[in-house]
Amino acid sequence: MNPIPGYLAWCLAGLVLCAALVLLRRPATRLLHLALRSTVGLAVLALFAQVSQFIGIHLGVNLVNALVLGLLGLPGFGLLLMLQWILG
Repeated sequence: MNPIPGYLAWCLAGLVLCAALVLLRRPATRLLHLALRSTVGLAVLALFAQVSQFIGIHLGVNLVNALVLGLLGLPGFGLLLMLQWILG
C-alpha cells in the first residue's frame, strides 16, 4: 500500500485552507470586529436594563438591539431610544 496519495491529499487540503484564510482575512476580521462590538452593545443593554427602571425607559436585551449598537454605536443607542419613544 502506497501512503503517498494520502499525504498528497493532506498537503492539498492544507494549501486550500491557507489560500482560503488569506482570501477571507479581511471579511473575517470585519465579522470578528462586529461580533466584539455587538458583545459590548449587549453588555451595555444589560447594564441599561438595570438602571432603566429608575429612569422609566426600557430597551429589550436581545440580539437585534445588540447588532444595532454594534453597527452604529452611540447613534444606534439614540436610534433605539427614539424608536421606543415613537412606538411605545
